[in-house]
Amino acid sequence: MLNISDHNKHIDSHLDRFKTVKGLETRPHYKILNRLITLVAILAFFTLFLPWTQNISGKGAVTTLKPSQRPQSIQSVISGRIEKWYVQEGDFVKKGDTILFISEIKEDYMDPNLVENTMNQLNAKSQALNSYSSKYGALANQIVSIQSEKNLKLEQAKNKLKQANFKITSDSIDLVAVKTQLKIANTQFNRVVQLNNEGLKAMTDVEDKRLKQQEVEAKIITQENKLLITQNELLNAKVELNRITAEYNEKIAKAESDQFTALSNQYDTEAQVNKLKNQYANYSIRNDLYYIRAAQNGYINRALQAGIGETIKEGTPIATVMPSEYDIAVETYVNPLDLPLISKGAKIRIWFDGWPTIVFSGWPDMSYGTFGGRIIAVEKFISDNGKFRVLIAPDPNEDPWPKQLSIGSGAQTIALLNNVPVWFEIWRTLNGFPPDYYEMNQKGGKTKEKK
Repeated sequence: MLNISDHNKHIDSHLDRFKTVKGLETRPHYKILNRLITLVAILAFFTLFLPWTQNISGKGAVTTLKPSQRPQSIQSVISGRIEKWYVQEGDFVKKGDTILFISEIKEDYMDPNLVENTMNQLNAKSQALNSYSSKYGALANQIVSIQSEKNLKLEQAKNKLKQANFKITSDSIDLVAVKTQLKIANTQFNRVVQLNNEGLKAMTDVEDKRLKQQEVEAKIITQENKLLITQNELLNAKVELNRITAEYNEKIAKAESDQFTALSNQYDTEAQVNKLKNQYANYSIRNDLYYIRAAQNGYINRALQAGIGETIKEGTPIATVMPSEYDIAVETYVNPLDLPLISKGAKIRIWFDGWPTIVFSGWPDMSYGTFGGRIIAVEKFISDNGKFRVLIAPDPNEDPWPKQLSIGSGAQTIALLNNVPVWFEIWRTLNGFPPDYYEMNQKGGKTKEKK
């Protein structure tokens, strides 16, 4: 709206008519105040052109460089009942020192002689295994003996078979000879009968030839019977050969069956022996687990289980131990917007809670009580607090960190970036722009890139 009315004019031009206003111009402190304001304005103006180190700040805590050096909880591998404590909070323990003794609560392991009884069972099964092994060897020897006896019996039966064949041949030849004799006797008898009819031979000669003919016929019958008997003996020899083969094959099969049974029992017993060995080892190890020992040198921070007679389950934390030797580090968190500006090996300035410090984030050279560090790890996945975790280790090229630092104490970090004028930093902050980031190229120059 335009101020075109005389009533809307400022009254500054009418202040000169007041004596108080005229007196202010003559007062000396008013002139000093004006000079101070002018000087401050000039200083502020020049301050806008001073160099300012851009940075990324973060908050974190002191931790250890290696996971094995961080506070750890001692857990029970087996369930049991607390019987005796050997340490108290604040005690220093060495690796292998006993912290707690628990007793058994499961029925399967309550036998006080469980390990000894298992060993006795193992010895008994081992002897049974040796017995089956010996039985298998004895049956193998028996099979060899049966096979040898079978071979001898077969040789004997084959010899009898050969004898029967030879005897049949001999009897067959004898039968042929007797038949020849019969032909001769018939020829002689017919000739004598003819001569007797002609009166040349007496009747006694005819009767002698008839008698001889009958004797030869009797021999033929006898020889045929003998040949049949010999043929029957040949059949008996063949039957005996088959019987011997079948009999000894049966004996060998029975011995091999017994051998396989012994071998099967041997394998079964061997499996039982291995199972008992496993049980014996497990029982022996379980007996050793009744004593809960320290995994490394450290200090007992806190006892998480208290009292005598309380029962605990497998994996229950019992106490926390802080290792006595550790490499200190700092874990801090940065916003996702600043994550692209963070890289492994970058330098970081750190100051710790409880340590006297004077910090000018934009002028690190003027700060006091800060310590140098280098980024050694950047988490690739966002944390529950919506930021990314960064792990920082001491910079070996700068002063060492205080030895009085405790694990878990607070720390604040500043990642130093580029030097810019103060006015540019104020303008960037007001507009919400990210810091300028410079990366070194291969030739050693600077390549500017705004993220």
